[in-house]
Amino acid sequence: MATTTENLSSSIENNSDEDDEGGRAAFAAQKKHKMSPHSAGTVDRPSSIRRSSLLLSPEWDMERKSLRHLGDLDDDDQIRIAYFPNIPTIQDVATNEGDDDAPAVDVSAARRSLFKTKTHATVTSDDEWSTASVTSDSLSDFDDDDDHTVTGIWQNVPEAPPDAILGIAAAYKACEHPQKVNICVGAYRDDNGNPYVLPTVRKAEYRLLEQNEVKEYLPIEGDRDFVYCAMKFAYGREMDIENHVAAVQSLSGTGACMLGGQFLAQFWGSDHPIYVPNPTWGNHIKIFKQCGLKVRKYRYYDRSKNALDFEGMLKDIKRAKDGSIILLHACAHNPTGCDPTMEQWKEIVSLISSKSHIAFFDSAYQGFATGNSEKDAQAFRYAVSQHVPILLAQSFAKNFGLYGERVGTLSIVCGDVVQKERIMSELRSIIRPLYSSPPRHGSSIVKTILMDPALKEEYYQECAKMAIRIKKMRKKLEEALQVAGSIHDWSHITKQIGMFAYTGMDEAMCKQLTEEFSIFLTTNGRISMVGLNNSNLTYVANAIHTVTAGKTITA
Repeated sequence: MATTTENLSSSIENNSDEDDEGGRAAFAAQKKHKMSPHSAGTVDRPSSIRRSSLLLSPEWDMERKSLRHLGDLDDDDQIRIAYFPNIPTIQDVATNEGDDDAPAVDVSAARRSLFKTKTHATVTSDDEWSTASVTSDSLSDFDDDDDHTVTGIWQNVPEAPPDAILGIAAAYKACEHPQKVNICVGAYRDDNGNPYVLPTVRKAEYRLLEQNEVKEYLPIEGDRDFVYCAMKFAYGREMDIENHVAAVQSLSGTGACMLGGQFLAQFWGSDHPIYVPNPTWGNHIKIFKQCGLKVRKYRYYDRSKNALDFEGMLKDIKRAKDGSIILLHACAHNPTGCDPTMEQWKEIVSLISSKSHIAFFDSAYQGFATGNSEKDAQAFRYAVSQHVPILLAQSFAKNFGLYGERVGTLSIVCGDVVQKERIMSELRSIIRPLYSSPPRHGSSIVKTILMDPALKEEYYQECAKMAIRIKKMRKKLEEALQVAGSIHDWSHITKQIGMFAYTGMDEAMCKQLTEEFSIFLTTNGRISMVGLNNSNLTYVANAIHTVTAGKTITA
């Protein structure tokens, strides 16, 4: 008997539950009687086998939109293909039943060409099983022109554009220039350019180690003590958290924005657009579009003045349909570093209230912006005091230096405890199918710090220290540009706040910095102040002067 694919028959599609269970029994049996790829020995066929539905379906299952049981196999498994030379499919049997004149079923025409002759497959008799490894070699033997094969069904998947920030980080890492500088990085660095772990974070980790912190699942809504501490940190000691704030732990600020977007799309309605500042953090638009919200922009930054476009912002918010969602950066606006004054915030909140808008605050830098967490929370605390409906996405990545721990919260201010419990139930139902429950280590660190008065006070000092270093680097950069000979007005850099500065450089200037000086940054002219230090400041300033000399930095 030949050993080509024409002798191999895999399972059928549209199996009944009974057939499916028989297939799974067969899968267990073949695992038990595993053979080497080149073995010609025989194995008793399990009595439960009718058809080998456990392995590879001969056709794409149009109802399930999947290949049956393919996910049950690991790379190092030996898959065993049952040989059924003349057994028709269920559809064929149903069609021809009772018809003595029906033509013989051409099973080979319906079979999948899963393995070609060069695959490790051996069939020596009708009573034997063939085995083959699920490896890249065997998968490469599939016919790419057949849309039903493992390789064929994915051949039309396009390549997504690379993430701009991660792509720059990779290019920086690969660069071999001795003076290369990364001023794209969104994580704090000390004056030696090294990642910085807050001393209070280390102390909290040691304490957790001593307490033998367990690794059990958290509840769907997260660590309740952490969430309570996070709410007090955000809204202040006077806020009635128990009765008026529905809050859940999230996967940092990104996860909080996603949860908030899904909640709004589901319960406020996707017909209410969300307005984001122009420009805004690059992920905002992607997140809210994926939630099903219509994303629109309001004016925020005037590049001709390198300053806040306050009048344009007010006009666009006023023009927005009543009941729209207005996304606001609570402090240290990313990417511009340009924040409204408190008096301007009051006008913004008043306008939002008059238009029955919802304010969605994204707070990624509380305490990190000015060095004072109370001051950095003024905008959304004022909105709460004016009874404006708000959502708050809160991140502890920047201000606690917990970038990789993914610690955050989403909170919604509500009217009473009854509303709170209903909202909490819906937030749980959104979270459950997404990620079930959040990670616990990072939230345990934050909770440990905020619940200990001594550690908390020490943390405030550390956070202020980071903010002060950034502020000093702003001033030093402005001075270094003047020393380099630049005649541009760079004062906007020192007026801005937080991790980033919006320089006014255009795309061509940014590309020149990277190509000629190995200085890596985003092409919108945003630079990360934490990437600058006393060792690279002069080099960066001289390069910026070179690419901007004789050109405008105001659009």
